[in-house]
Amino acid sequence: MLYWLMKYVILGPWLRLIFRPHVEGFAHLPATGPVILASNHLSFSDSIFLPLIVPRKVTFVAKAEYFTGKGIKGWLTRLFFVGTGTLPIDRSGGRAAQAALDAQLAILRAGGVAGIYPEGTRSPDGRLYRGKTGVARLALESGAPVVPVVMLNLDEIQPPGKLLPKVAQVKIRFGAPLDFSRYAGLAGDRFVERAVTDEIMYELMELSGREYVDIYAQKIKNQQPTPVPA
Repeated sequence: MLYWLMKYVILGPWLRLIFRPHVEGFAHLPATGPVILASNHLSFSDSIFLPLIVPRKVTFVAKAEYFTGKGIKGWLTRLFFVGTGTLPIDRSGGRAAQAALDAQLAILRAGGVAGIYPEGTRSPDGRLYRGKTGVARLALESGAPVVPVVMLNLDEIQPPGKLLPKVAQVKIRFGAPLDFSRYAGLAGDRFVERAVTDEIMYELMELSGREYVDIYAQKIKNQQPTPVPA
């Protein structure tokens, strides 16, 4: 209930009025049935504007730290993510990460929309980084099509470290659905999962026009100082 209230009553109308989202390729998004939205990740605001412009409910996973913050800011952040149905994921990997992916698989099997950032974290510099294979596992186990979608300028509107976004038109672009039925029955094959992931990342590169870097974004972020919110 809170998801729809925030989207259509509390927050959504104001966001549409202020940021005037411009969407290309929206017809590529299926109106019914299971679908995986695979997006690049430029800003905290990605998880706000993508669900805002999709009529169907989009369920994302987010890093577990968003659900454990302290103080008023931590409480508000937790309320936002819990209220919008976002699932926490432990990015250290292993069973905790698998549990979140299993939850999204259940959403897909029920005919819903699962959102995922294949890079696993926000880009530190706007470039597109090597994708993790969780998106491939979802696609192969569910049989759902993957719709690539790119945020075109949210790193300019709310760069990492910026608490408040600047007012500008948000631009988003959808690509044609990707069908991986030719790999049916091959979930768990790491070579197939890497091939599927790389194909998705290639489409995101083509749609976004961003430079692709074939290493994990988290590796770059681990080498950088943490930005101080402005």
